[in-house]
Amino acid sequence: MQYAAPALVGAIVLVVWHVLVTVYDVPSYLVPSPLLVGRTLLQDWGLLFASLLVTLRITLLALLLAVVLGVVIAFIFVQSRVIETSLFPYAVLLQVTPIVAIAPLIIIWVKEPTPALVICAAIVALFPVISNTSIGLRSVDPNLLDLFHLNRASRLQVLIRLRIPSALPYFFAGLRVSGGLALIGAVVAEFVAGTGGTASGLAYQILQAGLQLNIPRLFAALFLITAAGVAIFAVISLAARLALRGWHESELLAER
Repeated sequence: MQYAAPALVGAIVLVVWHVLVTVYDVPSYLVPSPLLVGRTLLQDWGLLFASLLVTLRITLLALLLAVVLGVVIAFIFVQSRVIETSLFPYAVLLQVTPIVAIAPLIIIWVKEPTPALVICAAIVALFPVISNTSIGLRSVDPNLLDLFHLNRASRLQVLIRLRIPSALPYFFAGLRVSGGLALIGAVVAEFVAGTGGTASGLAYQILQAGLQLNIPRLFAALFLITAAGVAIFAVISLAARLALRGWHESELLAER
C-alpha cells in the first residue's frame, strides 16, 4: 500500500488529465496531453537528460556545501548560548532573504557560473541544516548527560558519544527539507543567471521552451525536475532509515 496507493492516485490524475484535454480539444501550446509529454520526453531525451545532469550537479554540490557549513555552524552554536544568540539571527536572515534578490549580486561577484549557482542554491538549503542540527545537539536526555558528567567525560566525548547520536534524527529531518530546497535554489539561480549552451540546466530549457511555445518540452522538463526532487528525497530517507534502524524510536515504530 505504501507504493501502490500513490501510484494509483498518480494514474488517476494522468487519466483525468488526458480525458479532459481530449474531450475539450485543448491546444497543445496551452496544455499538452500526458501522452504528448511522454513522447516529447523520449524525443528530446538527449537534450533534457544532459540539462538534468547539469542541474543535479549544481544541486548536489550545493547540498554538500550546505551540509558541511550547517553542521559546522551548529557545532559552534551548541558550544555557547552567547554565540548562538549572537549569530542565529543572521542565519534566519539568510532564510528570509529571497534568493532572486541576491542571486544577481552573487553572479556578478563570482565570475564562474557554476560556483555562483552552487553558492546561490547552498544559501537556500543552509538554514534547515543549521536549525535542525542545533536543536538535535541540544536535545539530549538530561539523565544521560548527567551520567556522562558523573563519569568525567570530556566535552569531545559528550559531543561524539551523546550529542551527535541524539542529533541524527533531527539532522536527517533537516536534510530532507534541504534536499528539495537545494534543487529549488539551483533552478531559481539558473533562471536568474540565464546560462545557456552546453552548460545549461533544466531551467534554461524551460525558458527556451516557453519562448518557443514548445509547451510539451516545458512539461517534460518540469517532470524531470519533479522526478529529481522525489529521487533526492527518497535517497535521503533511505540513508536516514539505514542510519537510525535498530536503535531510534522513529524507525523502530515504522518497522512494526
